[in-house]
Amino acid sequence: MDTVSSLHDLRQQVLSWHQQGLNIGFVPTMGNLHAGHLSLITEAKKRADKVIVSIFVNPLQFDDKADLSAYPRTLEADTQQLASTACDVLFTPSVETVYPKGMTDQTTVTVPMIGERLCGRHRPGHFDGVATVVSKLLNMVAPDSAVFGEKDFQQLLLIKKLVHDLNMPVDIISSETYREQSGLAMSSRNQYLSEAERLLAVEIYQTLQKIKQQLKQGELNFSLLCQQAEQNLKQQGFIPDYVEICRETDLMPANHQDKDLRILIAAQLGPARLIDNIACHLAR
Repeated sequence: MDTVSSLHDLRQQVLSWHQQGLNIGFVPTMGNLHAGHLSLITEAKKRADKVIVSIFVNPLQFDDKADLSAYPRTLEADTQQLASTACDVLFTPSVETVYPKGMTDQTTVTVPMIGERLCGRHRPGHFDGVATVVSKLLNMVAPDSAVFGEKDFQQLLLIKKLVHDLNMPVDIISSETYREQSGLAMSSRNQYLSEAERLLAVEIYQTLQKIKQQLKQGELNFSLLCQQAEQNLKQQGFIPDYVEICRETDLMPANHQDKDLRILIAAQLGPARLIDNIACHLAR
């Protein structure tokens, strides 16, 4: 595995591979890697001859400066983990490489509608930062495909819409949420949790499963289900941002005619903001 930090070196390598007719897969990350990230690399390798992984903590997507400062940077440990995977090149650009003229006058990308709901409503500017950096990274790497996890399902759909609307020649591949044995979705933010909070955090996944079961049993009062779930989470010490049942295709509020649903939760637990979601497909 090679590590490059300059855009020139990255493009020279990509050009060489393309001239050889090789297919390139891409996995963008913010580092602090865990088994969930590594599963994305495995997924990328199924479709590509070469895999590039980026590590870049994107300041443009943080609405809280303290959150940006606290975000763990573990490049040495990440590099060691990647060395035993299918990663061929690790791209580690600096902030100056990604935003050479600074961020104040940076052209930004906004994905309407889907970026305005759920986490977009609770984290102003977050998805503009995500859409902008993903656009830049896809232009830098020029991959044939890129893999994103379903844990950040709103982000996944936003990026799919971005790529479609801007005619970018890259296939966006979704990969199932990677979970701990308890069911807790793997996340870099889990390390903010105390041992007791980590045990409690599993309640988010259990709540999603309970709502899914109720929907499968024919419960049609979506609003009541979400209200009950929020109240239960509050009683256990969470501060919910939302519990919502949405159409899977565009994350708009679901109605009784919709059959392909996505149940989503975002909640604060101690120092960590946790998100998770599951699919629910009802019989037609």
